[in-house]
Amino acid sequence: MIGVPCVAADVKIVQSEGKATVTIDGKLFTEYVFTGHSKPILYPILGPHQTPMTRNYPMQEGVDNEAKDHPHHKSLWFTHDDVNKVRFWMEYPGGKDQAPGKIIQQSMKVDGNRIVTQNNWTASDGKVVCTDERVVSFGANDVGRYIDYQVTLKASNGQVVIGDTKEGTMGIRTNPLLRLQADEKRGNHTAKGQAVNSEGVEGTAIWGKRAKWVDYWAPVEGHTVGVAIFDHPTNPRHPTWWHARAYGLVAANPFGISDFEKKPEGTGNMTLKPGDEVTFRYRFLFHEGDVKQADIPAQYDAFAGKSASK
Repeated sequence: MIGVPCVAADVKIVQSEGKATVTIDGKLFTEYVFTGHSKPILYPILGPHQTPMTRNYPMQEGVDNEAKDHPHHKSLWFTHDDVNKVRFWMEYPGGKDQAPGKIIQQSMKVDGNRIVTQNNWTASDGKVVCTDERVVSFGANDVGRYIDYQVTLKASNGQVVIGDTKEGTMGIRTNPLLRLQADEKRGNHTAKGQAVNSEGVEGTAIWGKRAKWVDYWAPVEGHTVGVAIFDHPTNPRHPTWWHARAYGLVAANPFGISDFEKKPEGTGNMTLKPGDEVTFRYRFLFHEGDVKQADIPAQYDAFAGKSASK
């Protein structure tokens, strides 16, 4: 079993046109891309042994073993499909009452091993629905590399209702080898993934369940690697529900209660009064080995004990 102490990591962040490039010990880890898409994304993401940890499509097409589906699943992102009835998860209209919006960055500051950004959630008519501050931090420990993703949603322009839908919220679309099931008709011929959550639920049964964390792993390019996603205990409605599919989508979603638990529509709505704000914190740990070798429960406990970024 691998321990949890952090290791010294030389994290460098270099901002350029439309993105910020993150290296650890001189090797590319990821890029925070804030233009060219309907929301900020992190792509590519390279884990242990410089292994690609997320799907390339649609940023890069024609990659072997990648399914051409759900083009809004862009590597790693935070958004939600019903914010004052504006769609921010999907990238196409959902009827007359749900036109797609965009999350548009207003400012970025690089502060040591982290990026701090201010963003407007903007409807198709240009109206700002709400704003957010994101603090995205990068590091490494003795099992791999991690991204800490903190978002503070702010009702800056009036009341905000974050809607009850499974289509959200803190998401990743994994390397297709981490999928639990292949889909040859869509181009994915090989899937070797396994998954478990903090409650011991395995495989496809983790969808819609509440858990402190989930972990996916598989043999990739000669090494067993995985991604564990942690829901911080200070998050509203912790432990979160998981919109975690067999095809590689894994998303923490504290809002979609009607979908996950078959409760009345609107049960999961969260209302922010004008001037209110709410903060969510997550960690993505791109680790060596399987859930036991990486000792994910201990890794989670180490993360859960950390205070919020300021």
